[in-house]
Amino acid sequence: MWRYCILSLCISSVIGQGYDGYKIYHVIASNSLQGKVLFELSKQEHYDFFILTKLLNQTSSVMVPPEKISEFKQLLKENGITHSLLKANVGYEIKKQFYYMERPRSYDPTPKLGTDRYYSHDEINNYIDYLAGQYPNRVFAKNVGKTYENRTMKTITITNGDGRANKKSIFIDGGIHAREWISPAAVLYVINQLAENFTENKELLQNYDWIILPVVNADGYEYTRESSSKRLWRKTRTPYTNCYGADANRNFDFHWMGKGASSNTCSETYAGPSAFSEPEARVLRDVLISIKDQCKMYMTIHSYGKYLLYPWSWTSDLPETVDDLHEVAMAGYNAILNETGTVYTVGSSTNALYEASGSSDDYAFGVTNIPISIIMELPGSGSVGFDPPESNIDRLVKETWVGIRAMGLAVINKY
Repeated sequence: MWRYCILSLCISSVIGQGYDGYKIYHVIASNSLQGKVLFELSKQEHYDFFILTKLLNQTSSVMVPPEKISEFKQLLKENGITHSLLKANVGYEIKKQFYYMERPRSYDPTPKLGTDRYYSHDEINNYIDYLAGQYPNRVFAKNVGKTYENRTMKTITITNGDGRANKKSIFIDGGIHAREWISPAAVLYVINQLAENFTENKELLQNYDWIILPVVNADGYEYTRESSSKRLWRKTRTPYTNCYGADANRNFDFHWMGKGASSNTCSETYAGPSAFSEPEARVLRDVLISIKDQCKMYMTIHSYGKYLLYPWSWTSDLPETVDDLHEVAMAGYNAILNETGTVYTVGSSTNALYEASGSSDDYAFGVTNIPISIIMELPGSGSVGFDPPESNIDRLVKETWVGIRAMGLAVINKY
């Protein structure tokens, strides 16, 4: 095939036309008025802000459809907002990724997953079952619910095998936003380290169990894997009046439909018709409630941006225990910095980024009273930030593990 076609033509013929002509811009607000302009712009369904920070003179990132580019550039000009073009044709960039992406060579019902490619939801579930079979005394798989499209959501509980009931625990989830593929990949690496490198990590499991849900939004995740035209889908796949899906991370019943959430069904931050309208959010809620008396840290893995964030997400006010939250987040910050030199931003979600009412981290902290709640936004790379090439997976997930391990130890030593 490569002998008879130019790369761009091959890719177009194989993949389709999704995101053709879409552009990504970096924008920088240098004063509060410019910041408000960008925040108001983010409420419009046409503009997809990959990063939106409240911090002045820091870079935000937004994808703009071709029909809105002139209007967008005029708005920036009128308000004196510094901007630069990052990607001129998002569609072509994503098509390249799909063209080169490694596909499963054969179906293996008992896979040992690596860091060479992005795995399907079925492969991830099979891996969980495989580990439970390999280590029956200390690894346990559990079906915790179903997605809207009837996919099975599984947790894996990793212990040291001492049989003690009601041990303290740390809970991690990934993949609440469909397009953030590096999130489940990073969570899988955590599972691998705890389950298969037990001796090296036994201190993490001596008095704590780790409970992990690798892919919350499995329907959306699989939808993004179908073709390049669907790669940047973020929400669930529940059908609504005009559009599909809700933002599962705006669907929790804690300050639901407050700032940073939308009632527009087509918005990327649509909070759903009611709190817990999404079955995926209900499943995560039920898991958190079931472990709330033992769980000492809730961590949710997102991308992208290099942030370690803690409550609140619904308000710029800080909780009374902010010092404890900051201490744990800084343990991750320092570990990553010392190991790799990567610099994360640490702070409360709203003050470092933006309001996100109805989020899982606020629910875990404010309703189930889990004392430490952390959002970890992993570094972006690839053509649009959400698509690190498979050659980058190994580096990114290992760096993430350094931070998670350090934060886990900080919690274990603290509680």
